[in-house]
Amino acid sequence: MTPAPVADTVLLSNNVLWLRDEEPVGPGFVAVKDGVICGTGHRDDASLYIGADTFVRDLGARALAPGFVDVHAHMEVAARVHYQTVDCRAPACGTIPQVLDRLRAHLSDAVDGWLVGQANLFFDQKLAEKRLPTRQELDSVSTDVAIVLRAGGHISVLNSRALLLAGIDASYEAADHSITGLPTVVRDDDGQPTGVVKEMDNLLPMPSLPADELPAAIGRGVREQFSRFGVTTIGEISESMEGLTAMDQLHLAGDLGARIRVYLWVPGTTTLDEACTMATDSPLQASPDLIRIHGVKMFADGGFSARSAAVKQPYVDEHGFCGEVALSSKHIAEALTRTAAAGLQLAVHANGDRAQESVCDAIVAAGGIPEGAPRTRIEHAGNFLPEPEPTIRAWKAAGIVPVPQPVFLYTFGDFFPTYLGRYGEQGRFPFRDLLDQGWSLSGSSDVWIGSEQQATNPFFSIWCTLARRSFFDQVIDGDQTITLTEALRMHTIGGARVLGECELYGSLEVGKHADVIVLDRDPYSVGVDDLLDIKVDEVYLGGREVYKRSPVDAS
Repeated sequence: MTPAPVADTVLLSNNVLWLRDEEPVGPGFVAVKDGVICGTGHRDDASLYIGADTFVRDLGARALAPGFVDVHAHMEVAARVHYQTVDCRAPACGTIPQVLDRLRAHLSDAVDGWLVGQANLFFDQKLAEKRLPTRQELDSVSTDVAIVLRAGGHISVLNSRALLLAGIDASYEAADHSITGLPTVVRDDDGQPTGVVKEMDNLLPMPSLPADELPAAIGRGVREQFSRFGVTTIGEISESMEGLTAMDQLHLAGDLGARIRVYLWVPGTTTLDEACTMATDSPLQASPDLIRIHGVKMFADGGFSARSAAVKQPYVDEHGFCGEVALSSKHIAEALTRTAAAGLQLAVHANGDRAQESVCDAIVAAGGIPEGAPRTRIEHAGNFLPEPEPTIRAWKAAGIVPVPQPVFLYTFGDFFPTYLGRYGEQGRFPFRDLLDQGWSLSGSSDVWIGSEQQATNPFFSIWCTLARRSFFDQVIDGDQTITLTEALRMHTIGGARVLGECELYGSLEVGKHADVIVLDRDPYSVGVDDLLDIKVDEVYLGGREVYKRSPVDAS
């Protein structure tokens, strides 16, 4: 029998969450050598891996678990938001006067003449007035400072000064498309802009964070929004090349505590040609284990909050409008071929059921996903399935990977009926049905401007799958709840599987990276609502401690 290797580190716990399969939580150990797990088992057998120089840590009742995997995040955007926006999100700002007061109090924080407010997705439904602030109400705050209130990245409200600087007037013609959907300027009966714009945030001349400030912003963002919640791998939807350079620099310096799998946003960050070139001629210098170009992200439709997700039934009070599909079959076929040749994974944003079926039909028409290529991801598939049979049939025919976001159950589970009538009452986040049908699911934050404050905490996402309670504390389709083990696996091994890297991390197994976290308690020992109070005490990335909770992080 081959003797056990002498480990660099051995972690002991009375509560180990292996998440390899359905095995129960219990006493165990994880032995680490050269950043890789070299041994696991019952804690009584840990001595086989302990030598004279092995660092041994007994965690007692604190739980030991694999690091969480967030497969869909806009980490750079979230980091920038902290520095350059005023937080106007509900429920802290629950009325329009409170929003205006918050903006007024921060006028001195305007950057280059712009003041940007961060508001939630579906802000019009979360405010007491059940509407967005008007241009005139924003003008009451200031007509000298350009004010834009960004309600989740798909819909924004501008004051008169912002409209002027953006060149939006009665004669303005919106572009045919933007990187997030169909651009729309809402007008009044006289044809004048009301101040509300949809899918246009990337077309507005808002200030950006200087490149030399990005490393500090991103380092802080990863620590405060991901590491402190135990996330060790991030599927990053790129924002800028400057941001990717900053992440690379941080990893080279050993100062970024999460693996980054970059999905280049086409055409938001770069072109398809440039993205495929970067796959083989990467501008990144840090180890590919830590950061690498992993895929391409494209938009097939917009967001529900802007009524631009492509659905099969018309939106309420939109005169038969069902959203628009932004990607043609030709676009999908080209992206499939090019990304497959470059070894990249294609990820397509498709919120609405019609958009998802259109993407799947295009994949089938193109001959399917090329042999040997990573399976195509459909972002947000699994969040809303009002007519599940044809949509799931399309998923199967195309061989795609659904990538839902449980956090959206809280964020806008209330509002599907508001926007889509009775059609919106069906098929909201049907995770029980999908798991029973054999689909492998993941959980992710999709953190962006307007996300809920707790969006990047995987335990919030896990709570959403179990409690299924919405922003207004309504239980959404309670028969679709799943088990705690299933929820934990969605946010660990399920995420690693989406990224095609389940052999590298996502569970505590010999041969995988020692991406492990220490929890202050065993999740199986607390009630569902108490999951929200679980704290991450320590985070190890490849066996190296990258985060330790301090009293400042306790809240």
